[in-house]
Amino acid sequence: MAHLLRVPEIAAGSTEAVLATWPVAENSSYSATDVIATVETAKAVIDIEAEENGVILRRLVSEGADVAVGQPIAILGAPGESAENIEAELRAQGITPDALETPDPGPAPAAANRNRQRIFISPIARRLARAADLDLRDVSGTGPNGRIMRRDVERAVRAGVDDQPQAPPETPAAVTAPEPAAYTEVPHSRVRRAIATRLTESKQTVPHFYVSGSARAGKLLRLRAELNEGSSPVRVSLNDLVIKAVAHAHQLVPAMNVTWTPDAVRSFASVDVGIAIASPRGLVTPVLRSVQSSGITAVAAAVGDLVERAGSGRLQPPELEGGTTAVTNLGMFGAENFAAIINPPQSSILAVGAVHRAPVVKKGKLAVGSVMQVTLSVDHRAVDGTTAAEWMRAFVSLIQHPAQILL
Repeated sequence: MAHLLRVPEIAAGSTEAVLATWPVAENSSYSATDVIATVETAKAVIDIEAEENGVILRRLVSEGADVAVGQPIAILGAPGESAENIEAELRAQGITPDALETPDPGPAPAAANRNRQRIFISPIARRLARAADLDLRDVSGTGPNGRIMRRDVERAVRAGVDDQPQAPPETPAAVTAPEPAAYTEVPHSRVRRAIATRLTESKQTVPHFYVSGSARAGKLLRLRAELNEGSSPVRVSLNDLVIKAVAHAHQLVPAMNVTWTPDAVRSFASVDVGIAIASPRGLVTPVLRSVQSSGITAVAAAVGDLVERAGSGRLQPPELEGGTTAVTNLGMFGAENFAAIINPPQSSILAVGAVHRAPVVKKGKLAVGSVMQVTLSVDHRAVDGTTAAEWMRAFVSLIQHPAQILL
């Protein structure tokens, strides 16, 4: 019997995505567990698998279309079922041609009456309009029931640019108009828009404060070399050791292993650490679970797997959620010192700089040693300054005596 395929709940709080690909053609059969559709969120690509054998009778949206959670995207049939009288089947399922693009948002067109207080608009269109400082009362919606869609906002933005008054030419003959600066534009991807929105919200709503530390890293470098001298196929990086040190410091200072909620400060027993990864698709921060109880080679293998799958967009939504802290490392790019923006609901993020040669004091004498500078960004709602300072002291001690990291 024919039934609708709807966009599943992709992740907590996520309501929209893009229908990326249709791996199975219309009127083609598939087997249970086959991938029959792929949707893309701002951070991940999610395969929708068939629950049982069947056939795709009709696709209701095209590749590249914006879709919402719960929206019907195809009508599926049992094996051998044909698409005869598909229009009647669609009507039987409560689907009409003008309702295929987005779910029915409710009554009355948004732009029909400029005095109406409520405007119906898709989430993507609303963000675009806000970024362009566009008055929604000037936008006519072409979606179901007058809903303003992404295309409507983009058309209004283009019209606004075209309507800008042109500056009059310079009148003095001796004045030569400057050549326009050459530039190219790369349209914002969904990932880039999501990064911009999330980080802007973080800086606007989370009261950041910063604690910096400087650690001698000579012993840490020697420990990494010793760990990599064996025949293990998994090589341990400095960043892997830093991640372990962060988890250990959170155990030593459990008041840091928290998140802020509107009603309470939530404290955790397990230390879950986000790993900032600059993938070709943009910045993502998957979360490594229970780092405090994982061996260093297990951490190194898990980080390598996350980096590989982040590059191909195969991270799963649950892997991008949770955690109390994160590590971002620009040391491999030569940056010695920087500060990072917290990724809510996490309450902190550690910015790790490059290990570099610098003056140090050893046994009361000035010498040259390997030094690592770090900066901890902290959510002041959940963590006090003295707690963050205590954590930084513990972390620096672990870096300078790294054998403790492996305990």
